[in-house]
Amino acid sequence: MKIKKQAIVSLCVALLITIFTGCSSTPTSSGNGGNNPEKQIPDLTGEWKQENSKSDKSYQAATINGDTITIYWVSDNGDTKSLYWAGSFVAPTTADEPYSWTSKNDHSKTESALLASSDDTKTMKYENGVLSYEASAMGTTTTVKLKKQQ
Repeated sequence: MKIKKQAIVSLCVALLITIFTGCSSTPTSSGNGGNNPEKQIPDLTGEWKQENSKSDKSYQAATINGDTITIYWVSDNGDTKSLYWAGSFVAPTTADEPYSWTSKNDHSKTESALLASSDDTKTMKYENGVLSYEASAMGTTTTVKLKKQQ
């Protein structure tokens, strides 16, 4: 009877050790160090500068603040700014990319600006840290790509 009791106790101890060891083990890695960082909703608020300009002295720059985006033609190493676009901004609500919105032109601000776009709307796109849109001047259309400034 004593041997049977010892066998049952030993079996229970082994079972408890197995259960607690299994509960405290570390999870198996999925090949990325076990880290699955969630993508964050991008904050597009701030200053942006054109990265695909053919000149360091003239480029487009944008400011996103609240629910507006303002874009300027910048020249003379930044000494001269001419309004190109003043429109609406709709912030992303998910981390999905590409993100795009239709900006509505605030004609009360752009109608008297000589170099401003007369378009009623402009499609803006954000992907991989780049804000882009099409800009036209003197019959030429180009895709402007801006990077957020730190």
